[in-house]
Amino acid sequence: MRMPIELLSFDQALDKASGYSKRHLLLGNGFSIACEPAIFTYGSLFEQAKPNMSDELLKVFEKLGTTDFEAVIRALQDASVIVPIYTEKAPKTAARIAADARALKEALVSAVAGKHPARPNDIGDERYSACRQFLATFIGGDAGGKVYTLNYDLLLYWALMHDPEEDDGLGLNHDDGFRKDPDDLDADYVIWHGETHANSQNVHYLHGAMHLYDAGAELQKYTWVNTGKALVDQANEAIAANFFPVFVAEGESRQKLAKIKHSAYLHHSYKSFHGICRQGAKTALFIFGHSLAENDRHILHRIGRSKLAHVFVSLFGDPNSPANRQIRANADAIGRLRAEGAAPLKIDFFDAASAQVWG
Repeated sequence: MRMPIELLSFDQALDKASGYSKRHLLLGNGFSIACEPAIFTYGSLFEQAKPNMSDELLKVFEKLGTTDFEAVIRALQDASVIVPIYTEKAPKTAARIAADARALKEALVSAVAGKHPARPNDIGDERYSACRQFLATFIGGDAGGKVYTLNYDLLLYWALMHDPEEDDGLGLNHDDGFRKDPDDLDADYVIWHGETHANSQNVHYLHGAMHLYDAGAELQKYTWVNTGKALVDQANEAIAANFFPVFVAEGESRQKLAKIKHSAYLHHSYKSFHGICRQGAKTALFIFGHSLAENDRHILHRIGRSKLAHVFVSLFGDPNSPANRQIRANADAIGRLRAEGAAPLKIDFFDAASAQVWG
């Protein structure tokens, strides 16, 4: 049986949201697919990399009960050092383990950067213009909203940093919390100033990104401006040098949340999202390009148990397709999480194509 639905256009959704003082945006993989459908239609880094892994590597992931690349690579590297202490066959075994660690890094590079557009100008100005217009709805002028993304890629960053030949008049206000290192102003990177700029930050990579790297005492962001080198190339070099991107690559929500809580940056972004969910009856959230699937329960349950007044969810194509019916069912399940006695969560659906996110 076909489920009846009123599918709004993006403009109609904005009209409905005009009475709210704040509109925030949550981006899923559909944001990237809308730009490059042949590139970004994969589910997870682990699934993308699996074809390039040996049977032994797959068993290591299984044995450790994780899909966290960094954790497995570190375990392999440590094992290659420790194994010789315990076995006479150590040289060959240790060499194999070390080789698998290198192979896994190559698999990670391939999954993250292998299919990614190499340069920002691989995407045309007109598409950036459309994307910036879309983002301006939330962070343009005095809109005062925040943007949260679950994607690892560079497309959002590129769109925000795109410098049109003439002022586009959008007044995009974007702050990801990164600034120059006061102890090394000539560094090739910028660092996250979470302690001093947390309140002004309005762009959050909830699951990390391929240009953010954990350098131990600080979180670094690689930039083209400081080096003149493409970020994809910098990402490849960093991974080869044992600097790993900040990724929440786990496939299960509980594991994702554990990884988030062990990173100051990710935890700050997660708490920021929690904060906007508690802003109450004057706040709306737009969700673009996300299936509302269970593997992101740590994010979605925050929405269901929030004080948000209204959520607008994008659907691509026929609203009665199996995939869209599942999204609608997932949205209803989120709505049922609202606390007893609280005002019900209003949920509307809008046509993703009508938003013309990339033109």
